[in-house]
Amino acid sequence: MPAILPGRPYPLGATWDGRGINFAIFSAHATRIDLCLFDSPTALRESVRLTLPERSEHIWHGYVAGLEPGQLYGYRVYGPYNPQQGHRFNPHKLLIDPYTRALSGTIQWDKAMYGYRVDSPYTDLTIGKRDSAPYIPRSVVIDPQFDWGDDTRPDTSYRKSVIYELHVKGFTQQHPDVDPDLRGTYAGLASAPVVAYLKDLGVTAVELLPIHQFVNDQHLVDRGLTNYWGYQTINFFSPDVRYASQGHLGEQVTEFKQMVKTLHAAGIEVILDVVFNHTGEGNQLGPTLSFRGIDNVSYYRLAPEEQRYYMDYTGTGNTLNLMHPRVLQMVMDSLRYWVTEMHVDGFRFDLARALVRGSHDADRPSAFLDVVKQDPILAEVKMIAEPWDVGPDGYWVGGFPAPWAEWNGKYRDNIRSFWKSDPGQAAEFASRFLGSSDLFQHNGRRPYHSVNFITAHDGFTMRDLVSYNEKHNEANGEKNRDGDNHNNAWNCGVEGPTDDPEIQELRMRQMRNLLTTLIFSQGTPMLLAGDERGRTQQGNNNAYCQDNPISWLDWSPDPEAESLLAFTKKIIKLRKRHPILRRRSFFRGNLSPTGAEYDVEWLSPDGQEIGPELWHSPDLRCIGLLLNGKVMYEYDHHGHPVRDDILLILFNADPEPVPFILPDWPDEPVWEVLVDTSDPEGNGDRAPSSEIYQLQGRSLVLLRERAGALLPIKV
Repeated sequence: MPAILPGRPYPLGATWDGRGINFAIFSAHATRIDLCLFDSPTALRESVRLTLPERSEHIWHGYVAGLEPGQLYGYRVYGPYNPQQGHRFNPHKLLIDPYTRALSGTIQWDKAMYGYRVDSPYTDLTIGKRDSAPYIPRSVVIDPQFDWGDDTRPDTSYRKSVIYELHVKGFTQQHPDVDPDLRGTYAGLASAPVVAYLKDLGVTAVELLPIHQFVNDQHLVDRGLTNYWGYQTINFFSPDVRYASQGHLGEQVTEFKQMVKTLHAAGIEVILDVVFNHTGEGNQLGPTLSFRGIDNVSYYRLAPEEQRYYMDYTGTGNTLNLMHPRVLQMVMDSLRYWVTEMHVDGFRFDLARALVRGSHDADRPSAFLDVVKQDPILAEVKMIAEPWDVGPDGYWVGGFPAPWAEWNGKYRDNIRSFWKSDPGQAAEFASRFLGSSDLFQHNGRRPYHSVNFITAHDGFTMRDLVSYNEKHNEANGEKNRDGDNHNNAWNCGVEGPTDDPEIQELRMRQMRNLLTTLIFSQGTPMLLAGDERGRTQQGNNNAYCQDNPISWLDWSPDPEAESLLAFTKKIIKLRKRHPILRRRSFFRGNLSPTGAEYDVEWLSPDGQEIGPELWHSPDLRCIGLLLNGKVMYEYDHHGHPVRDDILLILFNADPEPVPFILPDWPDEPVWEVLVDTSDPEGNGDRAPSSEIYQLQGRSLVLLRERAGALLPIKV
């Protein structure tokens, strides 16, 4: 048996120094911790068990000389099993190191995975003594070396960003030009045809659904389903082994790094969707896989009246306890690791409201925001909050401080409602389109801190949004009870697929309206992967468990898909070409210093500025927006004033055509049509035949005043 030396308490995790491995793990309430070493991933039990000899400030540690990268290990943690007091120690359970950089495989469900006797009438109050080692993946010691070469972070500010939310597996699983052995993997996402597609589309960042190693819930496995989205994290440092193309131990780490390096070379950022609000261990009846068995009282927020139960602000059974300094440290260590070692460019925080909760609902927020704000490493990357959870006062849109950006759920809801012609939406539409100053300006943030989206992984796709009034989640096996019932969707007259050419054309136009609104709005647009091709999930608005063609992108040749793709590329190029569509600051609306022009003006169809009375009319569905690029009040990095063209955007959510009187400013303007969603094949060089534009029903038009047009300055 190898000797174990005292070692060091830092860094946490398993660290190879070229001569051996140092092991360090936190537990404030354990009485003993054993390090278990395995000879292979399939070994049923450990070959060596060594008790960690030292404890420094609740960090248990030891050093074993002669061990090398690829070593498999886990922990058995001793202490009281007293659920009423929150303690669930059980040395019969092999536990995953919270700081491991890789795992050897995935969980295999068995009764032994639970810390209690599942057949006991006392449920979790009775300790279970089955050994879980045969069913739990082993932690893997990795060699962190990687040739990053000249890898540099793409210089993409929020203002220049177009974010593309995708699933690593689903994006390439059916791609005909990706090597079949690489489909659904990190390597597949970094393959030449995929990178070329992303660059040609014009997106600047991919936001990956969770790639931290996650739990495939037993209730899904028992029903023949799977946790496709991955919002059940069990380790915050390990890229999920299921997305690796190679089976070698730790290969997922190298493959992920190569993916990032390849995407960076193409000028594309990598943003991770991270789930620090809860873990995949569930409530008191969940399995004991890692945190619960290491120190349940420290890692989780427990009910103050009876610590047998968990505070659940997430709807998943538990909430991670970021009030504890060691848990907060783990989260921060994870974030820094992914930035420094894995070179990622930002994070989107799932249910971020749960991360800032104090010990009681009325308390000041936890230290998480303060710690993030002062961190020099995280200051260099994007930090995006999903600003809600399921607890009291859980909807925090606009409530995060600078420099946080936020998913703007109010934008999503209003834009959907406006284009389905709901009454009384125009006034809020004006605010949402111009960056939601009512939500973000009060604490010094900018328009780009609003991450605008109309669809995301959770909910309808763009095509389904215009094809279904109701959700159709029967495939999930929950009798269509799951998923959101409030979708602001409109099927355009028929539920689901139809051969009616008029409805088909209307659906395509509505998708163009929604996409163009998203791309031209002030703020940071986020596009759901596949929406540019009209992807459908057959009406399923909660496809979290559908690891199959319902969720995967369909790359089959299709004229409608190619038409919508070409249109999406066009409007993204227009956004990049016109800095007035992606401003640094909110519009002022005031007069320019040298003339009588406004920098922005909302117009009614009679060509006049909209007054307060009309804004409050429930029947206002047709409006125009004049953007004066000659008076932007913005400067580039060299201090030069930014100038752009004068643009006019016309929105008509009414089903009937509207004759829109074009502005007569500047003198004798000549308007050029750049986009008309009712005529997607327009080549951009047309001019209105008169001073009135015949705005078709349910359409959006972008015009440019071309007399004396200025070339936009790249900033």
